[in-house]
Amino acid sequence: MLNDLPIRKIIHVDMDAFYASVAQMDNPELRGKPIAAGGGGTRGVVSAASYEARKFGVKSAMSGRLAIKLCPELIFVKTDFARYTEISKRIRKIFFEYTDLVEPLSLDEAYLDVTDNKIGLPSATLLAQNIRARIYDEVGLTASAGISINKFIAKVASDYNKPNGQKTVNPEDVLKFLEDLDIRKFYGVGKVTAEKMYQKGIFTGKDLKSKTLEYLDEHFGKSGRYYYDVVRGIHYSEVKPNRIRKSLAAERTFSENLSSEIYMFEKLEHIAEEVSKRLLKSKVAGKTITLKIKYSDFTLQTRSKTLPYFVSEKAIILDTAKDLLYQDTLNNSVRLLGISLSNLNTDDKKIKKEEETAVSVQLKFEF
Repeated sequence: MLNDLPIRKIIHVDMDAFYASVAQMDNPELRGKPIAAGGGGTRGVVSAASYEARKFGVKSAMSGRLAIKLCPELIFVKTDFARYTEISKRIRKIFFEYTDLVEPLSLDEAYLDVTDNKIGLPSATLLAQNIRARIYDEVGLTASAGISINKFIAKVASDYNKPNGQKTVNPEDVLKFLEDLDIRKFYGVGKVTAEKMYQKGIFTGKDLKSKTLEYLDEHFGKSGRYYYDVVRGIHYSEVKPNRIRKSLAAERTFSENLSSEIYMFEKLEHIAEEVSKRLLKSKVAGKTITLKIKYSDFTLQTRSKTLPYFVSEKAIILDTAKDLLYQDTLNNSVRLLGISLSNLNTDDKKIKKEEETAVSVQLKFEF
């Protein structure tokens, strides 16, 4: 039962349109205007869009060409990861003044476990307000936050009142919150899975909750248990300050589509070298090598091979990637190639066996 488990106070902090907001902060002339970080040129892809641009439908991972069609006044700015990293470190420094249990997900978002916090404030809601205010005052950017009993609900909640807002889901409100939630809002349910759920009459958390574990296992495979648990407020994952890296990758988008394997080999050599450098820098190695191919029509294909030993050397990575390229015929000319290594020697081999439980609506916990 949940009453026998430690109940945590989790905050998920998510910076608002981080890359674009940094550009607007550094250049006041861009404030209030629709801008996109990255995406310039005929082959560019948008890394982040300001909220002014999002009103026109511009969003991350969109081609620059489409973005400018949707928003002719869109201003493209170059990405500056050195600057983003600098700002991110300042933000994380603020986090660590409240708790040592900080799990960064990326430069612009992190989980904080504030169950026992350094300033002794019992309300996670007030802590989130305090943290967001300090980020604004000391860094100059706005952040949104979600607050609840576990990481899953906190992450979903942080998207509720964006930008520059927050939402708390108290323990007694968890079940109702999840039942009313559109299935597309569930973290871990992508576009393809959402469409599949729609076809099976699953539109909300309540619809999902009506399905048995056997049904979800049958139709959604290994993800079935995850969906069964999270809709009941069950999510055991703890905030881990030192997250275990699961994969490492590098990829390149080309200025012109490639149709010859010879030219692709040249590109793969550079990519393999970059992956090897990152592996050596991180002092990790992997067994599973995956080749990512994006075609000129934007269809995506991956091909993988698992070796019997851990590797980090460029030569082995490159040879395996070449084998994967030759594994099957190419469907079209290629606009992007990528190589990733997974099944790393940093993987946590411990398997936690947790007892099934459900959230008690009678549970009271000051948030």
